[in-house]
Amino acid sequence: MRLARVQRHVRTFALTSQPQRITELRQAGMTPLVANLDQPSSLKRLAGLATRVVHLAPPPLQGSLDPRTLALTRAWMLRTAPTSVVYGSTSGVYGDAGGAWVTESRPTNPQTSRAQRRVDAEQRLRHLARLRGNLMQMRVLRIPGIYANDRVGGTPRDRLMRGTAVLEKKDDVFTNHIHADDLARACQLAIWRGRTQRTFNINDDSQMLMGDYFDMAASIYGLTKPPRISRSKAQLELGEMQMSFMSESRRLVNTRMKRELRLRLLYSQVQDGLKA
Repeated sequence: MRLARVQRHVRTFALTSQPQRITELRQAGMTPLVANLDQPSSLKRLAGLATRVVHLAPPPLQGSLDPRTLALTRAWMLRTAPTSVVYGSTSGVYGDAGGAWVTESRPTNPQTSRAQRRVDAEQRLRHLARLRGNLMQMRVLRIPGIYANDRVGGTPRDRLMRGTAVLEKKDDVFTNHIHADDLARACQLAIWRGRTQRTFNINDDSQMLMGDYFDMAASIYGLTKPPRISRSKAQLELGEMQMSFMSESRRLVNTRMKRELRLRLLYSQVQDGLKA
């Protein structure tokens, strides 16, 4: 998550497992808390500490469950749980939609263990919110590809410089994006706005096939466009992680984000954000 200087009258805690980030967090106006979601005993200090929480920590890299979110919810229940929780999930929980438009009412259909872990986290937080009744509001943000020019790995530049191939037009998939600044603003708004247990797609207005996205980025950076290959050839040449992103196609509908969170995008098109 992008760090932004917080208002002085609001005390903001930032959980980190990296002590070397303490200075950075303090400079951003936050109070650092050093703890590790993989070490549940270190989370006891979180009990009853914060009234509103943005939970963006990713699950572990293996398994179909998210023990980190489980540890966090258990720590909250030692005392008073937060009154508002925003969880940053992934649009991957929808699975492949064959390029169709996807609203928040579409049932989850996770097709990778990575997405299954996110569904598990969503369900654990929903369960906690139901147990707390009117005392806790919980909202889920389903987030696609996050990008920003000053974000590590946040642009296609490195991939373009490696010459990694993309799919031919007939095999290509739709991809969705959100600029890191717009995501940060969505998290802030979701703390206060939206009905409890509500889900929001957090994406810009771009409607691009993945190959077209990389072609556009190459033009912006003055780099060579990536080669186009068939899906069968890509399965032989590209890694499992890359192919997982090339195996799901969907176009996210962001109407609810605009209407209920009232988020006005700074970068409505991905090319605007890459040029900024």
